Amino acid sequence: MDIDKIRAEFPILRRTIYNHPLVYLDNTATSQAPDSVVNSIVSGYTQTKANVHRGVHTLSMEATELQEGARRRVREFVNASSIEEIIFTRGTTEAINLVAASYGGEFLKDGDEIILSVMEHHSNIVPWQLLQRRKNLKIRVIPVNAIGELDMEVYKSLFNERTRFVSVCHASNVLGTINPVKEIIAIAHSHGVPVLIDGAQAAPHLKIDVQDIDADFYAFSAHKMYGPSGVGVLYGKKKWLEMMPPYQGGGEMIESVSFEKTTFAELPFKFEAGTPDFISIAAMHKAIDFIDNLGIDNIAAHERKLLDYTTARMLEEIPGMRIFGTAPDKCAIISFLVGNEHHYDMGMLLDKLGIAVRTGHHCAQPLMTALGIDGTVRASFAIYNTIEECDMFLAALRRVAAMLG
Repeated sequence: MDIDKIRAEFPILRRTIYNHPLVYLDNTATSQAPDSVVNSIVSGYTQTKANVHRGVHTLSMEATELQEGARRRVREFVNASSIEEIIFTRGTTEAINLVAASYGGEFLKDGDEIILSVMEHHSNIVPWQLLQRRKNLKIRVIPVNAIGELDMEVYKSLFNERTRFVSVCHASNVLGTINPVKEIIAIAHSHGVPVLIDGAQAAPHLKIDVQDIDADFYAFSAHKMYGPSGVGVLYGKKKWLEMMPPYQGGGEMIESVSFEKTTFAELPFKFEAGTPDFISIAAMHKAIDFIDNLGIDNIAAHERKLLDYTTARMLEEIPGMRIFGTAPDKCAIISFLVGNEHHYDMGMLLDKLGIAVRTGHHCAQPLMTALGIDGTVRASFAIYNTIEECDMFLAALRRVAAMLG
C-alpha cells in the first residue's frame, strides 16, 4: 500500500505541535477521519440536512436513503443476516447500556449471575453495576494470565445454574489482547447463556463476522474506525431484539400513540427513539468504504509491522521498559511504563515533542488494580502511521526517559 497516498487523505496529519511534526499515536481512543468522511459530513449539512423518515419532500427522502444505505453497509460489514439486526446508537457505550437496560431489565432476575472479564472498559462494567443496583445480581470476573490473556479454564469454571449472561471485549483497549470470542461464545451457548461482545477495539483492525462467531450482541463505534464521533452500532440477533422492550421512548420508535396505549415500530426502529445523527450515520458509510477499499487484512498487517518494530526497539533501547500485554495475538497497542516514572509526566513531555499518546487508567481501573499499577502510557497505531513515525516516537521516548532520570 502507498502509505503516503493514504496519509494525504488526512489533513490533520500535516499539523505541527510545538514546532514538531504531529505523530498521532492515540488511535485506540479515537482515530482520525479521511477526506471522504469529512466531505460526507459537509455535504450532509450543506445539501441534505432534513429529518429522516418523516417527510415526503426531496431532502428528507435523500437523507433517509443515506441513513438506510449506511445501515445496509453496516450489515455487510459485520455479516448480519438482516438490516433489522442493525441498531444505530451514539456509540459502544450506549449500545451496551441498551442491552443492559432492555435485555437485562426484562430477562435477568434476583440471584442471577453475569460474567465479565477483568480487562473490560468501564463501559462494559458500569451498566451492569447499574442493573445490579436494581436487581440482586452477582458479577463474576474472568482473570488474565501473566501475558494478558483471559484464563479460559477459570472462565469455564464460572458457569453454574444461575449464570444468565456473558459480556466481554473482543480486544483489550489496554493490553491489545485479541480474545477468542468464538470459543467464549460457544462455551456460553453450551450453557444456554447469551453473549454480548464489545467490539470497539476490534472493528478497526479485524474482520467481523457476527454469524460466524454466533454473537448474540455486538457493539462498536464509528470514531475508532476512521469515522465520525457520536455514532455507533449495536448488532443483535433478531430473536432477542423482538422480545426486548424499547430502551427509550419518543418519536420514531412508535407505531401509534394514544393516552390509553402505545404500540411500537418494527425493528430496527423500535430502538431508535428521536432524531438520529443521520449526517454522521451517512459518514460512517464512507468510513467503512475506506476500510474495505484498503482491505482489513492489509490494515492489520501494516499495523502489526509497526507494533513488532516498535516493541522490539523499546525493549532493546529504553532501560527500565515495562510493557503490559504481551500476548502473541494482539492489536497494535503498546501500554508501558519506564521504571517508576509517572505516566502523566511522560505523556506531557512526549506531547512537547509532537508525540500524541494516551496516559492514565484508560477507563480500565479494575485491570490496573490487577496489574498493580495506577496507569500506563499507551501508544496505538493505525493505517496512516509509518516506520518513520515510530522512529520519531522512539527518539522522543529516549529523550524523555533520560530527562526523567
